Amino acid sequence: MARPQLHPFRPRLLDALPGYDGTRFMADLGAGITVGVVALPLAMAFAIASGVKPEQGLFTAIIAGFIISALGGSRVQIGGPAGAFIVIVYGIVERYGLANLLIATSLAGVLLFALGLFKLGGLVRYVPVPIVIGFTNGIAVLIAISQLRDLFGLSIPGKLPGDFFALLRTMWLHIASFNLYAFGLGMLCLGGLFLWPHVFRPGGLLTRLSLEKRLEGRPLRMASRMPGPIVALVTLSVLAAVFDLPVETIGTRFGGIPSTLPAFELPDFTWETAKQLFIPTLTIALLGAVESLLCARVADNLIDPPRHDPNQELMAQGLANFIVPFFGGIPATGTIARTVTNVRAGATSPIAGIVHAVVILLVVLLAAPLAASVPLAVLAGILLFVAWNMGEWREFARLRQFSTQYRLILVGTFLLTVIFDLTVAVEVGLVLACVFFIYRMSRLFEVRSHVASRGQALPVGVQVVELYGSLFFGAVGGIEKLETQVLPATRTLVLEMTRLVLIDVSGIEALHQLHRSLQRHGVGLVLVSVNDQPMSLIRRSGLEAVIGARHIVRGLVDLEDALAPESQPA
Repeated sequence: MARPQLHPFRPRLLDALPGYDGTRFMADLGAGITVGVVALPLAMAFAIASGVKPEQGLFTAIIAGFIISALGGSRVQIGGPAGAFIVIVYGIVERYGLANLLIATSLAGVLLFALGLFKLGGLVRYVPVPIVIGFTNGIAVLIAISQLRDLFGLSIPGKLPGDFFALLRTMWLHIASFNLYAFGLGMLCLGGLFLWPHVFRPGGLLTRLSLEKRLEGRPLRMASRMPGPIVALVTLSVLAAVFDLPVETIGTRFGGIPSTLPAFELPDFTWETAKQLFIPTLTIALLGAVESLLCARVADNLIDPPRHDPNQELMAQGLANFIVPFFGGIPATGTIARTVTNVRAGATSPIAGIVHAVVILLVVLLAAPLAASVPLAVLAGILLFVAWNMGEWREFARLRQFSTQYRLILVGTFLLTVIFDLTVAVEVGLVLACVFFIYRMSRLFEVRSHVASRGQALPVGVQVVELYGSLFFGAVGGIEKLETQVLPATRTLVLEMTRLVLIDVSGIEALHQLHRSLQRHGVGLVLVSVNDQPMSLIRRSGLEAVIGARHIVRGLVDLEDALAPESQPA
């Protein structure tokens, strides 16, 4: 038995190094610094929203970001903690605890590496589009709702519940602790992030206020390149500190961020625990694979060939997720916002992603104490902006343009993601997609009466029907009904199969039953113009031996041989 062909481990970085020069390095350096600055607040915000400490998000961005860029299959993809994981990680921490999250993340890393090694990266592309849109929009809604606590400055002891309705109820019960200062900071942050991209563009806010000429030159160019999240984080943190606003900060909730690297530590692993983490492991691996490969495909549309290697990307994602929990990190995947920022900043190779990880590392080592002053309401505003950009909200308005099946899958996946969880949503969505696909394919199978062409005469007692499409388990009803459509004078039923492209075992069994039924009524069965795939299965299943090789002919012109007296059924 031949061994399965394994995918060679060859990072895209090796292909980028030949001919690499100083010009490209400077471009990658600038892009890496830019995306590192963008990733800094997001890493902390994603970690806090996931129910873990902010430094765990930073360590994930550093370690996983470095591994994914250095060993991945894309030239420009940036890896790290992602918004899509917030709801998943929070639910796992609440239900299983932090230690089990780390174990599930490492196990998911093994699974991701195996998917890439055995060349299964392409399978992720078979996840239907309405499922992807449904769970993406659902996660965006959950992220937004989870940030209402910090946006409103609510004083809620302990962690918020993971259940959607319990979460809303808990926040409603504590609405009396609403903090106007926190709400003002959060809304300023959110409004500023929406406004920032429109300030410097031609015809933007500076032009309308007649300030463009006064501020033109190097300061204006430098300001236009500053990422909006960093501008909001710095300015609003300074504002809160100068006016001593009574709002909760990273320091007051978490005690700040350590300015040292995390120590290597093995989680408390047992096989009994691992068996209980099957669903969380599968969820992390599935979401990580989908997010990373969707992100890589988005990046491919923004850069010149070659395209990304999905299997190598999955192996890198697997290694990153296997290693990072040993340093207290959380699940990582490809991130669309940071990857697009990387491309637009001029990245030419994975070196930019490596620089981005080094930049975050330097900030942690040199400026960690400053993070203690960051208001949580500002991070909430940043995450609300991320949630808005994550969702494909226009798809809801376009639903009426698509079929009922499409609408049911998208809306069903969305609601199940919000009300229950992503695993249930994807499982139900895939089941619905499969059921509807089977239904549509079964409708494409047809049994038509043969219309003789001019000058063509069929022998007396011969009835010809044509089979169209695929004869599989969902379409065998068409063959079963055929028994009742045989004309009284028919002595031989001919199945013309020129347009029958596929048949499965259920289809073969339906033909067996048809042949037995026809035999009981003294009617023969002849197959005509059988294509390669159906013919191969007809032979391997023994149907050819049952009906006789002479009853399988190339075309209708060869019917005389099949209808010869010696070939008639007894």
